[in-house]
Amino acid sequence: AETLQQAINSRRAPGVSGVVLNPDAHVGYGAPVGCVMVSPTHVYPGPVGVDIKCSMSLLQTDLPADAIEEHSVRRKVIKAIGKRVPTGAGRGQRHVPKARSVDGALGFRVATEGASKMVMKKLGIPKNWADRCEDAFHTAADGSSDTLAARLEWLGRDRDKLARIESKYRQLGSYGGGNHFGEAEIVQLSQDPHARAVAEQMGLRNNHVAFLSHCGSRGFGHDLAMGQFRALKSGFQKKGLAFPAGDPQLVYAEADSPEGQQYLCDMAMGANFATVNHLLINALVLEAFRDVFPGIRGELIYLISHNIVRREPIDGQMQWVHRKGATRALPAGHPQLAGTGFETTGHPILLPGNPRDGSCVMVANKGASLSAFSVNHGAGRSMSRTKAKKHLSQTTVDQNLLDHDIVSNCRVYPRDEAPDAYKSFNDVLASVVDADLAMEVARLKAKFVLKDGAPADD
Repeated sequence: AETLQQAINSRRAPGVSGVVLNPDAHVGYGAPVGCVMVSPTHVYPGPVGVDIKCSMSLLQTDLPADAIEEHSVRRKVIKAIGKRVPTGAGRGQRHVPKARSVDGALGFRVATEGASKMVMKKLGIPKNWADRCEDAFHTAADGSSDTLAARLEWLGRDRDKLARIESKYRQLGSYGGGNHFGEAEIVQLSQDPHARAVAEQMGLRNNHVAFLSHCGSRGFGHDLAMGQFRALKSGFQKKGLAFPAGDPQLVYAEADSPEGQQYLCDMAMGANFATVNHLLINALVLEAFRDVFPGIRGELIYLISHNIVRREPIDGQMQWVHRKGATRALPAGHPQLAGTGFETTGHPILLPGNPRDGSCVMVANKGASLSAFSVNHGAGRSMSRTKAKKHLSQTTVDQNLLDHDIVSNCRVYPRDEAPDAYKSFNDVLASVVDADLAMEVARLKAKFVLKDGAPADD
């Protein structure tokens, strides 16, 4: 009931022209997680959240599935990744011996340039991976990265604030906690000839190992988002303005106002950090696999966000499309895919389910126009974290994963992240297919999972 009330509150908020509720929807920050909120004039931080540009990415390798059949081999790969990519809230490069070093100067360029050629070269990320991002970089609303640089310099104007910002730069190349993860997958292409051909055109390889990641902008994006919530709430209170439905989490700004422009600047910097964070994790994961399997190759399939606001054509006009726990779904022929490698197929949609039941890759159908060219970002929670910890058995959770031939880096798998804490992935997926929003082109079956039991970033 609270989820539905949040959707109603969001639809009735100033400037909002449409709200889409996805099948994975659950209570969020002002607006539900698992919703799309559209406005021609206003921006809302709540329907983006504090983990700006939390995203999914998929790395496809040329390693055949049977190469990681043995548990001992998987443990070697997990150990090699663990030496490079830390997990856990607050953890960064200093916690692992083979991380990339990120100083203040490089962190500044990551935040203001995103996946620029210089940033990619400095971090050892293949330059062509930028072409496989939903957005390789984000600018200020005026189209300038210089405006972002001026904004970041202002935010770090005193020594203490600058020190905190630079400490967050050092989380680049890390997962964080809660629902963030890395999974080694076996790719199973669809048996449907058309779907299979689309999957192959994307670069997916049947019965080969891929790596699926879920993470975002870490502490850097969190600090930017919380700063914006505080500033906008303070502005409302000073002006005596009423919050929509009396909910301060639905605070907003007109996009063209100074407050709106500042929010879009901060969101862009968080999004740039999240983009490079994903790309760096994938580069480090590929490096780790090569420790165990020298000479293997890997290519990024796609990186796609589910916590962002973007300017897109909806219902015949350019509008601000807020996706909170929702992912973009542009079908073949959509004008925003013109000139990209996905113009004739639609871009990949990466939908995580859970390790036990699998995840999938989809592409949008024309029917996605009815949902603001969006679909759900996963299965969605069916239990709160507190309820999952109270009612799920640790022994059952751990044994269930082993019964499905899945190993993890966790001594005990976090109960609040267990498959049974989430909605049925098959049911959620069926609702997307039956509504003609998207079609499945490949299923991903987990072989090992990297996670942490710390509180979630988002």
